[in-house]
Amino acid sequence: MATIRLTDRTPTGRSRPATRALIQAAVAAQRAPSIFNTQPWRWNIHDDIAELRADHDHQLAAVDPEARMLILSCGVALHHARIALSATGHVPEATRLPDPHDPDLLATLRVASFTPAPAALARLHQAIALRHTDRRPFADQPVPETTLTRLRAAAHQQGARLHLLRPDQTAVLGAAAYAAAISELANPDYRTELATWTHRGADTGDGVPLHTAAPTGPRPVPVRDFAPDAPHRPVHTEATDRHARYAILSTDGDDPAAWLTAGEALSAVLLTATADRLATSPMSDVIEVPATRHLLRDLTGHTGHPMIALRIGIPADATQPAPTAPRHSGTALITTTSADA
Repeated sequence: MATIRLTDRTPTGRSRPATRALIQAAVAAQRAPSIFNTQPWRWNIHDDIAELRADHDHQLAAVDPEARMLILSCGVALHHARIALSATGHVPEATRLPDPHDPDLLATLRVASFTPAPAALARLHQAIALRHTDRRPFADQPVPETTLTRLRAAAHQQGARLHLLRPDQTAVLGAAAYAAAISELANPDYRTELATWTHRGADTGDGVPLHTAAPTGPRPVPVRDFAPDAPHRPVHTEATDRHARYAILSTDGDDPAAWLTAGEALSAVLLTATADRLATSPMSDVIEVPATRHLLRDLTGHTGHPMIALRIGIPADATQPAPTAPRHSGTALITTTSADA
């Protein structure tokens, strides 16, 4: 059973219990997925409060000029941290966007009380360590409807909607993904940004290694090509992902508060799917291009603002985990400034 362990450098030994719990939760949150695996967040823990801050040094200027995906990524980390606290019996209290004069302070997190955690939270906590973005073709098996219902409920509980596409809508999403790829690859700034984050040094702890890129081949909805110029890549000649399901996560608003909500909802959906032994891969490219983002809004019947699309399926080989992307280790993204830590 996979677990998350603190490194020897984690400064918890001399901290108060609440501070130790917050540090452990922030370490767990480093497993959160993020746009291009930029991990664009920083935690500052002091006086029994954890501050989640946006790191604009890791913002993608070409892909994400409005910082929508950056803040959504931070929302995923926030929810991961909340689950890590809750699963260990610490009741989290989160205050989102607490200071209008400090927009980079996205949330504060504190321990409100302590109570025994239900078993469902333990499963989600374990899923933090087990979840990986899986761009490989899925198995030719349908996704159980009961599981999809749980995914919708997980998104709703966090204040968002998960719109599951019908087969005829999947074709529209496929056209949108294809159009988004053409648009972005025609942009030299995008290609430069893509190269920067797929050719990171081995010790950087972030980025998207080329071994995690999807194999080429026919799919109903194309997956972002992280290695458009790489030679000798594996190719699937037969159609794949025939039983994949596609969903669009949307929120009522389209502002930093909504982007943060979308990230928390995405985390809830991903962890629920992982706990139910499903494979997932978020698809942000169709959101990054304004024209395709508007097309996705048409697909949802204008019931909200699309925040991200999601590919869901049964792993083709459950014994072979998906290729993993690196993460910053230990407390690399965490600072502790209180006297007791």
